[in-house]
Amino acid sequence: MKVKSSNWLLGYIALGITWGSSFLFIKWGLLSLSPLGVAFFRGFIGGITLIIYSLITKQKFPKKPIEYFHIAVVALFLNSIPSFLFGLGEKHVSSITAGILNATTPLMTILVISIAFREQKINLNQWIGLLFGFLGVLLVTDVFNNKNSGSVFGILVLLLATLCYGISMPYSRRYVTTLPYSSTALATTQVCSSVIILLPFVLSSHILISSWNLKSTLGMLLLGALGTGFAYIWNYRNVKLAGSTIASTVTYLTPVVATILGFLFLKEKLQSVQYLGGILILISAALVQGRIKILHTAKTNN
Repeated sequence: MKVKSSNWLLGYIALGITWGSSFLFIKWGLLSLSPLGVAFFRGFIGGITLIIYSLITKQKFPKKPIEYFHIAVVALFLNSIPSFLFGLGEKHVSSITAGILNATTPLMTILVISIAFREQKINLNQWIGLLFGFLGVLLVTDVFNNKNSGSVFGILVLLLATLCYGISMPYSRRYVTTLPYSSTALATTQVCSSVIILLPFVLSSHILISSWNLKSTLGMLLLGALGTGFAYIWNYRNVKLAGSTIASTVTYLTPVVATILGFLFLKEKLQSVQYLGGILILISAALVQGRIKILHTAKTNN
């Protein structure tokens, strides 16, 4: 796809750094908040950010109840549940591990499509990508040598979170992206819906586990305003200026950023075999998304 403008590069880098930094910000947020609290506040701050932007740009929002229902389903699986699960998972594993496992989202999407959305066809290269991804997860998990049950639990929780992403993607494609509203309006409605979904659970639990400090406050502000707010705007801008193909490759930057920040700010380290697993996961994501091909297959409508 031909790039429409060279102005996409700064937004592309900003988005990669922002989403890659999210795993560090979650760690910081967990210093003061429960996983549920992290999920709620990132959505709340992100929702306010998107509402302000939508009002400034005079967006038109959905009106029909059925439209809000479909957006709420996407919000549940793309925001509410995985935001909680990533917070829960990072209580047991490093931010680096979380950042790497987040790259399994394309694999989970293909699995869900193969089961429930069969009108979106899967080719042989994508199935090979699934195999690479499975092997990569085994290496990142270090499942054969890791005796820490807490780490295994955290990894399973993170994989469940990316499974939720995998459910939301084809559902959104079928029911939400076809709605006659701007991407900004849909994103704003989606993030705000996620806050409403979480609100009853927040009101019935104690989400503040310790007093606020500089790291937890800064982490939640950045995670909410940037990672759950402006990140959507940058992503839509990248798609418009550079095309969806180039814009979507930002997912390859996030594990790299997460690894660098986890090492610098949290002193986290991985075994060599886990880095190899991360590379396999990135290769599998490239196969699933059609960036690279091992076998020549007939063109499908993915």
